[in-house]
Parts: sequence; C-alpha cells; structure tokens
Amino acid sequence: MGREQMRAADEDRHKVADQLRLALEEGRLDLNEYDERVKDAYAARTYADLDRLLTDLPNAAPVVPATPQQSPVLVAEKATAPWLGHVWVPWAKAAVFFTLIWAVGALGSGEAIFYWPVWVLGPWGVVLVLRTVAGLAQGEPRKHAAELEHRRRLREHKQERKSLYRRAIAAGELPAKPTKEERKAFIAEAIARGELPPKPRRPASDE
Repeated sequence: MGREQMRAADEDRHKVADQLRLALEEGRLDLNEYDERVKDAYAARTYADLDRLLTDLPNAAPVVPATPQQSPVLVAEKATAPWLGHVWVPWAKAAVFFTLIWAVGALGSGEAIFYWPVWVLGPWGVVLVLRTVAGLAQGEPRKHAAELEHRRRLREHKQERKSLYRRAIAAGELPAKPTKEERKAFIAEAIARGELPPKPRRPASDE
C-alpha cells in the first residue's frame, strides 16, 4: 500500500491544521478558505486527502505518517534506568573517588581510621533519595527521556541542514558563504519541497 492510501491519524490532522493556521496568519489563505480546509483536514481519511490541502502553500511540509506510539508503561520502563543513572552516577563516581582516598590514607597509616567520606556521601545520598522518590512520582524519567530525544533530533536536523548546504554550494545554488537570510530562505524551500523535515519542536512540559 502506498503512502497516499495509508489512513491518517489524528496527530497528522492536527499537524495539517497547524500549517493551515500559519498560512492564514501569513495571508496566504483568507478566512473562508481556512475554515473550509480545516474542516476537510479533520474529515480526511488518507494522507492523500491531507496533502491536497497543502499543495499550493509554499512553506507547508508534506505530512509524514505518525510513528506508532508505545504504551505508557513501556515508555516509563525504558526511561527510568537512564534517568536514575543521570541522578545517581555523579554520586557513585564521588563515592569511588573519596573511598580510594580514604583507603590510601588508611593503608599509609597502618591503622583503622574512620570512614570520613560518609560525611559527604551520606547527606548527598539522602538528598538524592528524596529527589528520586519525587522525580518518579512526577514523571521526571519521561521528561528527561523526551529532552534527550529532542536534543538527538536537533543534532540530526543540523547535520541534514549542513549536508544540504554543502550540496547546494557544490551545485551553485548557494554562494560559498551564504548570508543568514539566504540560508533561511534555502531551508524554507527545502522544507517545502520535502527535502528536509521541519525543525523539531521542544516537547511540551505537560506531555
């Protein structure tokens, strides 16, 4: 089955509605056209139905099928371990470092000495336990995972942009040192042609 015949998801309809709203704000659509297309967007069944609403809008990106969402339980399980590492790894590294210093001192003196790192690691550990409990209750692992994913997508998007710049410069479509305005115009055209996805947006804090 081709992409055009695939069934669209609600998320895809929302994306098209957002692009139509931007077109209205830019003056590319009048209010009647906007209302009519938004109704058609929410009534669309396939990606072909959605794409037809954007074909005459220069800055609109093609609709990309939404990635199937994993169950919240599975997402939470995958996100918890990295977040715990993010919280506790600095404490663990400090514990190893201070313990080594204490051990060297104890061996050098030849006597049993008090484990003084407890004065640093103990209070710090109590704070981290409280942070861990509160963070798990407030969904911090999922937020942390979403932020990491956003940063990864931003890096990939930046690499794609650089690759497009290099190809365009080699083909003579851009000067060797394009201005900021030239770069912005080039990227807008690349997004409109479907050669580059829109810049990833930071996930909402309540997602």
